[in-house]
Amino acid sequence: MRRLFAGRTLIVGVLAALTLSACGGGETEATGGTGSGGLEKSAITIGVVAVPDAAPIQIALDKGFFKEEGLDVKISVEVGGAAATPKLVAGQLDAMLGNYVALFLAQQAGAGKFKVVADSYQAAPDNFVIMTKGDNASINTAADLAGKKIAVNTLNAIGTLAVTATAKVAGVTINEKEQYVAMPLPEMGAALETGTVDAIWVAEPFISANAKAGAKKVADSMAGPLENFPIAGWVMTDKFTTENPKTVAAFQRALAKAQNLAASDRKVVEEALPKYTKIDAATAAVIALGTYSTSLSEARLQRVADTLTEYGMIPSGFDVKALMAPPAAAQ
Repeated sequence: MRRLFAGRTLIVGVLAALTLSACGGGETEATGGTGSGGLEKSAITIGVVAVPDAAPIQIALDKGFFKEEGLDVKISVEVGGAAATPKLVAGQLDAMLGNYVALFLAQQAGAGKFKVVADSYQAAPDNFVIMTKGDNASINTAADLAGKKIAVNTLNAIGTLAVTATAKVAGVTINEKEQYVAMPLPEMGAALETGTVDAIWVAEPFISANAKAGAKKVADSMAGPLENFPIAGWVMTDKFTTENPKTVAAFQRALAKAQNLAASDRKVVEEALPKYTKIDAATAAVIALGTYSTSLSEARLQRVADTLTEYGMIPSGFDVKALMAPPAAAQ
């Protein structure tokens, strides 16, 4: 059992120019209905990261699902969990897209008390891959990662877990302190080219971008022990869900419609992606997408906890149920 090194962060921070705001990292407001319908708080702010996981929020905005529930939704574009989590705890954000690995670590560390109000995304083949330079003959499989410098977007989160697990299956033990290098996803291609790192762990749109630049895939990090691994969900604080149950239920109902659309109609996702990421329409039509979840499953969250326990990141007995908010009652 090993402990991956320190740092409590959330999933992938994609520094992309976004159509939700005039510039990356800004905010954009989607005006909802005029009536609050008795909601405790009709205007809410949601932190998102520009990755495919967040597509249901864009869909809910486009289809007017929030407006139908009397919600005025403001989107805050976050570059990652290091910025988003403190904002959520401080009340600057009412909800955010949260990576389960980092969320569980934050809950365990006492950084806050959180509730997952809806599931969002589950991994599928080639969603998150390890890449190297196309002409690097020394790295062809995960077995070749021994002693190599590997870039991940954040430490002690889903990237380090995924690479460590993939390498372990190949018989390689990663030395976390010596091998992992934290850097923003947009900088990884250049670091690979200059030899600052030997391999990179990336998600879309950076898989496609680096492949076009000549990088090659070394391994799918969401295969084997992490096949179909739960990635992220929509998170609020325990305090917010307790004080605003009608608002939470309205958010859940609107988001459920969007999640169902994303799960059943890839075209809807393809139309949403170019609006808040650098994934263009042509790329959106061919990239590998994960699974958009339509229900919050204790079994799936327990799998995350069990995997973190296996790798020494949290102790056994982590209370998954304490993180789960009840679903909204049908209207």
